[in-house]
Amino acid sequence: MSVADPNLVILTGENPFIRLSEKDGDPFTTNASFWRIIFSPAGPGHVLYLNSELTGGKWRIYSDNIAMAKWLQSTVQGMLNAELKDTSIPVTDAEFSQSGDARDFWTETVVARDEEIALTWFDIGDPLLIHTDPKSDPSRPYGVCTVLIPTAGARLTHNGVQAVGTPWPRVRENRPFSTCALAFSESWTAARD
Repeated sequence: MSVADPNLVILTGENPFIRLSEKDGDPFTTNASFWRIIFSPAGPGHVLYLNSELTGGKWRIYSDNIAMAKWLQSTVQGMLNAELKDTSIPVTDAEFSQSGDARDFWTETVVARDEEIALTWFDIGDPLLIHTDPKSDPSRPYGVCTVLIPTAGARLTHNGVQAVGTPWPRVRENRPFSTCALAFSESWTAARD
């Protein structure tokens, strides 16, 4: 019996996210998808896709590898959020750093010319290991193997101003989850056909 996944690995890295709203069930007031890519066809790098009242309700993209950010939009990120399939959205050059310990809190910091964005996750929950195959859902051509760590607390600041809204509890695979999570050890796959 083979233990190797038969699919093509197209990227590996991390993809923590923050999704905030003022009331449970309301549209997200902040939707942030952060990526630290170790391996992809467009190379390694970081990218933050951010839509918030702090960005005027429009998508902003920050990256240290524009080619990778655009490739991700045309593949996995575009699948996860159709609004981001639009590769004409400008990409702002940025530098990235991290701090914290995933047992207590985790912060990703993005610094562009006149901007500083900090994403922080806290009240860390128990990890879930998720594995799906490509095309197991007709709307999802890619598969993923990831460790998702739900967080009951999260905040995002832009130049010191905190985004409104909070995370909300969810259930995933009959386990406690959240609208915000750290996603580490994440690998995405495509069918070899």
